[in-house]
Amino acid sequence: MNLGFGAIPRALAFIVLALALCGVIFELAGYSALLMFEAILEGAFLRAGGWAQSLRWGLPLFITATGVAISFRCGFFNIGAQGQFYIGAICAAFVTHLLAGAPAALVLPVTFLAGMAGGALWALWPGYLRLRSGTDEVITTLMGNFIAALVLVYVTSGPLKDPSGTGQQAASPLLPAVYRISDSQGISPAIIGIAAAVALAMWVLVNRTPFGMLASLAGRNPTMVRFQGARLWTLGLSSFVISGALAGLAGTVELLGPTGRIASGFLPGHGFTAVLIALVANLSVFATAVVSLFFGGLASAAIYLPILAGLPAAAIDIFNAAVALFITAKSGLLDRLLRMAKLPT
Repeated sequence: MNLGFGAIPRALAFIVLALALCGVIFELAGYSALLMFEAILEGAFLRAGGWAQSLRWGLPLFITATGVAISFRCGFFNIGAQGQFYIGAICAAFVTHLLAGAPAALVLPVTFLAGMAGGALWALWPGYLRLRSGTDEVITTLMGNFIAALVLVYVTSGPLKDPSGTGQQAASPLLPAVYRISDSQGISPAIIGIAAAVALAMWVLVNRTPFGMLASLAGRNPTMVRFQGARLWTLGLSSFVISGALAGLAGTVELLGPTGRIASGFLPGHGFTAVLIALVANLSVFATAVVSLFFGGLASAAIYLPILAGLPAAAIDIFNAAVALFITAKSGLLDRLLRMAKLPT
């Protein structure tokens, strides 16, 4: 995970290219690209409360994307952040249910630990299979997402079902205000502090520990790691555990913060967006923060697209696909331009 600011221009270049491509697509489809850009800016940043809403969506994405970057940095492609996010939220919800009525000073720390442990355990078994038998972690983590989504449906329809629900969506009961770390707006000093603590912890992990140096080396040359006397097994499992724990932490933040409950299929694109953010940011913690804020702004702007541009809110998915296209293609022209500007690619 490159922690320099130089990764930010590269990330912004991908975003600009994706926006330009979407503008062309929507113009050809009979929509106004200018109105699309106006709707994104208005919904994400210019309207009253726009920055707060962008942070509301961006901070959990940042926490999860930072964990994804750790596993990618080690050379392990953990695509299961969505499932780890769900399992973390489920474990946290069970703790708040079992400890209902206990003081918040007891419930909140145990809830956070349970959420992180749940996400870590859900990432641990694909990591074990990868290192033990060479099973493709892309397949196992991806399948883990679907299993976790089914577990979420079962839990919200059974053990944690809200008896007062309308039946339109299976969900757990709304948490008491004493256990919430924010209101429905999703912004509070606690959530900002958690995101800041994650950023600082990852900086220390990568730059001030042997794990950081060896992880960077493992992603490029695993054989050299063995020559250094390190155990790739330990390094790999640690990267999966850290990645899953951060996804579980994001799920816990969502439960205790703006959502206040778990529901079947809530935030279905969270984990996949986090993977995209980590790739766009070139695994840089600073760039991840910037890109997370932008994608948070897109989520905030989704309701403005139909109003100002006549586009469905799902048009955001087209933008995500355009970003993924450029990341996959990894344009040689873009990299040459960045090298000419003396910026890292």
